[in-house]
Amino acid sequence: MKDNLSHSEAAAIFNKDEKRVDWHDETLWFVREKRDKAAFQIPEWETLRETASQIKNNVLSNIKDYLVEFEANALKNGIIVHWAADGAEHNKIVHSIIEKHGVKQMVKSKSMLTEECHLNEYLTEKGIDVIDTDLGERIVQLRNEPPSHIVLPAIHLKKQDVSETFHEHLGTEKGNNDPQYLTEAARLHLRDKFLTRKVALTGVNFAIAETGEIVVCTNEGNADMGVHLADVHIACMGFEKIIPQRKHLGVFLRLLARSATGQPITTFSSHFKKPRGGKEMHIVIVDNGRTTQLGRPDFRNSLKCIRCAACMNTCPVYRRSGGHSYHTAVAGPIGSILAPNLDMSKNADLPFASTLCGSCTNVCPVKIDIHDQLYKWRQVLVKEGYTPTVKTIAMKGMSAVLSNPVVFDFAGKAGRFVMKNAPFMVNNNLNAWYKQREMPAPPEESFREWYKKNGKEFKGKDNE
Repeated sequence: MKDNLSHSEAAAIFNKDEKRVDWHDETLWFVREKRDKAAFQIPEWETLRETASQIKNNVLSNIKDYLVEFEANALKNGIIVHWAADGAEHNKIVHSIIEKHGVKQMVKSKSMLTEECHLNEYLTEKGIDVIDTDLGERIVQLRNEPPSHIVLPAIHLKKQDVSETFHEHLGTEKGNNDPQYLTEAARLHLRDKFLTRKVALTGVNFAIAETGEIVVCTNEGNADMGVHLADVHIACMGFEKIIPQRKHLGVFLRLLARSATGQPITTFSSHFKKPRGGKEMHIVIVDNGRTTQLGRPDFRNSLKCIRCAACMNTCPVYRRSGGHSYHTAVAGPIGSILAPNLDMSKNADLPFASTLCGSCTNVCPVKIDIHDQLYKWRQVLVKEGYTPTVKTIAMKGMSAVLSNPVVFDFAGKAGRFVMKNAPFMVNNNLNAWYKQREMPAPPEESFREWYKKNGKEFKGKDNE
């Protein structure tokens, strides 16, 4: 997807294939329903959500202390800790570690932070061959596409698409769409990569300040395979991944998988506390705009996110526009409140890619006020002048009309007259509303006119 397309333009391209859109919508709603079933089986679900939210509030209020504690304990465990101010510094640190060991190949387990920092592109330019080992990530990597979802990276693709991709790149049988056959082909393809790559990179789901360890959650075990067979383990994390104590981990693990896929728990919840004998373990802690977000009172809660994607699975806009339409590493509602913090100009369209229905907030396991933040971002972007000129003029015009009763009354009468006597003036492609909808029949009178005639009757009833 081209970076210069707005969300609406990119969504329009995705929507050309109506059957695929319907399938995408239904598939993600199926995942949302699984989440509901899993959540409703736990009587204390809302207590878990509130507990997780309060733990994260504590973390954000004491982030400096917890990061210092985590670093101290990690160093005691024999882990090498690095700090990166932004994505560029993160990429340089990772490359320097790889370069130090004189290797040109690396395996990677899914990490949205490295997508955010564009690590793959950076390392490829430096001559490093990076293989994503998560099945969904590997599929989109072979297709030279970014992930469209933070948990289900290839959710926009059907098995026929995967079959064609594997036939082209892995030499599988043309037209064989059997998922078991395709999965086995991927397993054989990746086995050699695990056995021969001496550097493995993973993301971090949780970093425990009390013990200096990290936890990585996967369903395929690819993080374990990569790390246990490599000489060097590089773990990359945004600083908000910190939780205070190991006992808090149970709260988040019970919420994460249920919110993401409706599972009771991920297949693998792997703890990495220290390097194995003769091996190295590095942790790269990244800011990349998080401090700025932390300093925004209206938006700091977005840093509570545990990347479950429940908000994406429930969002009516995301489900029918596709992840690539968001032109940012993290798509959907949560991405739309994180991305403007990184670049308001580039991502000014994203907070408007929402109905503000609040479903995202309702399903968030850590109670992020997502739809409120989307609305607040709209206000910030308008004040900062990042909205399209045409839209700004239109909104100012509407404000003038709605704030003046005389003008509002005249505009209503004029609008009804035009719709009734010259419908072609509004029923044309210059009217963006008409492109997607049937225009309503004009009413005989406005509500104000009706109320002037009937209001006394209702006032009398109210006094009875």
